[in-house]
Amino acid sequence: MKILLIDPPFYRFFNYYNRYFPLGLSYLSSTLKKAGHQVTLYDADCNVSPKGIDYTRLPDKYHTYVKELKNPENPIIKEIPRVFEKFQPDAVGITVMTPKAASAFLVASLVKRYNKNCYVIFGGPHATLKADEILKNTRDVDFVINGEGETSMLELVNILSTADTGSHAGNGKTDISPALSNVYGLSYRDGNKNIHNATGRFIDNLDCLPFPDRESLLGLHTYTSEDMGLLMGSRGCPYNCSYCATQIWTKKVRYRSLTNILEEIKYVYQRYGTRQFTFKDDSFTIHRKRVLEFCDCLSDAGIKINWDCNTRVDLVDSELLKAMKKAGCNSIKVGIESGSERILKLIDKGITLERIKESSRLFREAGIHWTAYFMMGIPTETKEDTKHTLDLLYEIKPGFASIGVYEPFPGTRLFDIGVESGLLNKEMSYEDFFTRIPSGYYLKDVNRRIDTMSHEDFAVLENELKNAFHHYNKGFIRIFERVKARSYLYVNNPGIFFNDIEKFFGWI
Repeated sequence: MKILLIDPPFYRFFNYYNRYFPLGLSYLSSTLKKAGHQVTLYDADCNVSPKGIDYTRLPDKYHTYVKELKNPENPIIKEIPRVFEKFQPDAVGITVMTPKAASAFLVASLVKRYNKNCYVIFGGPHATLKADEILKNTRDVDFVINGEGETSMLELVNILSTADTGSHAGNGKTDISPALSNVYGLSYRDGNKNIHNATGRFIDNLDCLPFPDRESLLGLHTYTSEDMGLLMGSRGCPYNCSYCATQIWTKKVRYRSLTNILEEIKYVYQRYGTRQFTFKDDSFTIHRKRVLEFCDCLSDAGIKINWDCNTRVDLVDSELLKAMKKAGCNSIKVGIESGSERILKLIDKGITLERIKESSRLFREAGIHWTAYFMMGIPTETKEDTKHTLDLLYEIKPGFASIGVYEPFPGTRLFDIGVESGLLNKEMSYEDFFTRIPSGYYLKDVNRRIDTMSHEDFAVLENELKNAFHHYNKGFIRIFERVKARSYLYVNNPGIFFNDIEKFFGWI
């Protein structure tokens, strides 16, 4: 079966950088190809000439996104049908994150306009959380896969292949309804009724998955060596942050073997010349002993690379950070969220201000560049709370700091709290996705984002904090620390140095 996997456009509509390649789709691609299917990976959000990079100001561009989705002359929208014509897929799989939902719907409609008999399959975080809403909102989507997709997608595609075989033999389409009912995590229609099968099974042995299929990416030459270095060493998160939807993957953390990870690193190192790798694990240092063993394995294998990861402030210590630094870790990203102890407790972050301050000291002592992520606009947050956030920024002095306005994502406890308090709707209509900007999704009143201040007061406060963060990041010391952390990469690949300079000027 010929399958086209698509990451729908979003950042491209307002000419922003979108780093890396679609990792989830590439795992699907390698799984399907291993089973004998023909797969093409179309990263429709890959921007070959981006300019914007200030993600703190990203919501300012959302109106452009909504406007261009409705513009049939937009070159991105005109490009998509040409890809269909070139590859003539039997099925199209589309990954859906909540901010990209409208774009995913648009791509689905373009598929059906190209060929009404081409199957459209949605997957990804938003599809997992809102399968019923999706099937109710549009007939352009035939199937929705909930949760981890490799096994369910392969089973579904094999079933659809059987149906098409019967059609090509002149016997009419094979009745696949009985087979569909056995696919875990699958949602579909039976007449006018939406069917939701039992929750998908998780893959315990992640080593059984083939490496992500980077080779099938359209425009492979447009990606940098650093883009190719995206890795996933584990799946799952045991924490309870109430703003995060990763809890849908259950609290169990599943790990790839270190041998398997090192094999992929060696392959990408040799195939693409990658020297900077990025681990996408929710919290890379959950298993302390495993991280120390990984650092030893890198040294023993004589692999000279840099790498970065995400973790939590309560999952680091001096010995661990020194070992990571020695093994090539040059950047760590952590979620701080707020400088208010009350807000940290409200969002179930499970950390304290004291622990945040202690970890910031440990990062500096280890000499590892670190990024701190903050949020504002959390329900019940006051101006005093945001003042504490700004004070904390100046006290802990991260190498880079980012702040974003909280956006209510379905499947989170904060979302449920918002529904109960009357701030949010449980569902959206198809039209809502094309008339609202993503930061306004599910809000009952787009001019009432928070319950402690007026829309006008919040807008002023948001602008003040974002300006403060931007000014902080522009400091010479912060820029120097960033360049120093990436110096090995620049020596080995000067092109990335000049690319970073271009990004810097786009940011400022």
